[in-house]
Amino acid sequence: MMQKGRILALATVLLLSACASGDGNTYYQLPYKASNTVATLASIEAGATASGAGGVADVQGGAATPFHAGSPGVRPKLWVAQVSVADFLVGNGLVYQTNDVQYTTARSNLWASPLEQQLQQTLVANLSAALPGTLVSTQPIGSGDDNDQLSVTLTGFHGRYDGRAIVQGVWLLTHDGRVIRQPFDLALPQEKDGYDALVRTLAQGWDTVGQQVEKKFIAICK
Repeated sequence: MMQKGRILALATVLLLSACASGDGNTYYQLPYKASNTVATLASIEAGATASGAGGVADVQGGAATPFHAGSPGVRPKLWVAQVSVADFLVGNGLVYQTNDVQYTTARSNLWASPLEQQLQQTLVANLSAALPGTLVSTQPIGSGDDNDQLSVTLTGFHGRYDGRAIVQGVWLLTHDGRVIRQPFDLALPQEKDGYDALVRTLAQGWDTVGQQVEKKFIAICK
């Protein structure tokens, strides 16, 4: 009878522990810049322009967005075709490098959605905000023949034992058949300890990569 009571007590403890740990996850989403320009594919493909302004009408406010590159009446198009990460970054948990050869994946500090998806969406949002005269999309626009194309591969997007956030990889920008390859290797110091600070610092590094793309895109479209 005493043994049965002990088993029942142990089962109760385990049940309570499971309930407590089940609500202990924290989910993270990368922050991004909001774009003031909203336009529909239909208006772009139809060549809709703001009256007398030489720009595409803003759907929300009716204001014209000036063109920054390309031929008059033709809005530049940038297709962010792919953002991929190394295999050790594919899981749901944030990754932390514990020494020069070891990495660990968090069990309760998780990405709110797949990391590759977050990175692609954030990059599109940041580039859209930085390039208001360009239509930036995750899908080819129209036939796709006149789309510039961007692909990014990340080999590092994690925290490190020395208090730095690592954003590492390479991007490829294709313009008029010419391919531009640009590696990046950022190690940004975290201002504070913890996963919140890590995610914000990683987002800062990812924004820096977007700024690199922005500058090169503007240069080649002149």
